[in-house]
Amino acid sequence: MTPSLDDLPHGYSVGPVHRTPATRLREMLNSNDGIVTCPGVYDGLTARIALNAGFKCLYMTGAGTAISRLGMPDLGITTLQDMVTNAGMIASLDWTVPLIADADTGYGGPLMVARTVEAYISAGVAALHLEDQVVNKRCGHLLGKELVDEAAYLSRIRAAVLARERMRAAMGDAGDIVLIARTDALQSLGFEAALDRLQKAIELGADVAFLEGFTSVQQGKDACDRLTPTPVLLNMVPGGATPNFTSAEAQEAGFKIIIFPGLMLAAAYGSCVAAAVELKDSGTIAVTEKQRKEGPKGIFTAVGLLDCLTFDKKAGGTSYEGGV
Repeated sequence: MTPSLDDLPHGYSVGPVHRTPATRLREMLNSNDGIVTCPGVYDGLTARIALNAGFKCLYMTGAGTAISRLGMPDLGITTLQDMVTNAGMIASLDWTVPLIADADTGYGGPLMVARTVEAYISAGVAALHLEDQVVNKRCGHLLGKELVDEAAYLSRIRAAVLARERMRAAMGDAGDIVLIARTDALQSLGFEAALDRLQKAIELGADVAFLEGFTSVQQGKDACDRLTPTPVLLNMVPGGATPNFTSAEAQEAGFKIIIFPGLMLAAAYGSCVAAAVELKDSGTIAVTEKQRKEGPKGIFTAVGLLDCLTFDKKAGGTSYEGGV
């Protein structure tokens, strides 16, 4: 007998109820339910925390991936393998929650961009964004960014669209992915040139526009107005080049997606620095009442302990009959 959804662990689905992550994201973009708010996650723990908080879409930050996997800054050091392995792990935690993932420059020329898109689709990623910086890129809110020329940028977008078409032909809906065209041209080429790049990317088949590093609320509104009906993504980096927006303010300005890439990274950094200093200075760490009550099982539960035990029991396993 086919189990009901209520019988399955978190993140599982069966039969006709299944929709691909890209399909789910497209439904969100086409709905009138408001802006899609995405917390930035970078590993399994931060993704689980965001899922447990009830977010309906996640964003995998490239900077967070570089920092967490390599211990290095966001300077174009990560490879396709670094990024797609991390994205695939995060996406697999709950297939019903779409994952938008940074794909940097596509990691090379058109053939490499196509390989990147196909790898992200195979990993279950709902959407990716490609940018127009040189391969040795940097965080979009740092200075001194170098761009490829327009022809090279558009070849990346064209390659991504062609790769998606090839995957759709082979896999149907499972071969779909939402393509987000990002430009960092505003800083060096100006607003009109940046919008022109985005409009040309949309004409080639990009689904969403991403103007990085705009510096005024009016610029953000103008970009949304000029690019309509294409959905526009807002990258919210506190302390970065872009003014601070809440989700409600971003929706009012016309944005359809808002990502907070540094959300978990900043919180983890601050907390971990404080904990390290406390241990170094005092030789111990304070234990909260919650920690004392839950022990390590509290964290294990947050990352799916009960789902694992339930699944093992349904499969006939006996390893955890005595509890954990």
